[in-house]
Amino acid sequence: MGVDVDPALLDRARAKAPDLDWHLGDSPAAGRHRAGAVRGRRLAGNVMIFVARGTEDAVLTTVASRVAPGGLVIAGFQLTGRLTLDEYDTAATAAGLAPVDRFATWDRAPFLEGGDYVVTVDSKR
Repeated sequence: MGVDVDPALLDRARAKAPDLDWHLGDSPAAGRHRAGAVRGRRLAGNVMIFVARGTEDAVLTTVASRVAPGGLVIAGFQLTGRLTLDEYDTAATAAGLAPVDRFATWDRAPFLEGGDYVVTVDSKR
């Protein structure tokens, strides 16, 4: 399943992956589109720095609420000051997630403190 607030980007996503279940909407509302928990959720494409300021906690709480215990939430985003890693970790912990691993790229290059991008893997408690 995929969710985007931009109809043009949603059309592009549908063209690239027509077999997925695509919905127009925002990330906090994504949970209403599918019943039941899933094994994982991926927030690629800097989702966490494109959500409305102040909704980061709600986004992670909603995402985590749809993940089965032991399932993964994987988020990749630029560390540009819009959202710090500490802020993300605080929101993730409040959402019931625990850190599993961290990378500098989607290709799993090692994450080094001070880097400008992170892919963080968290497990639902």
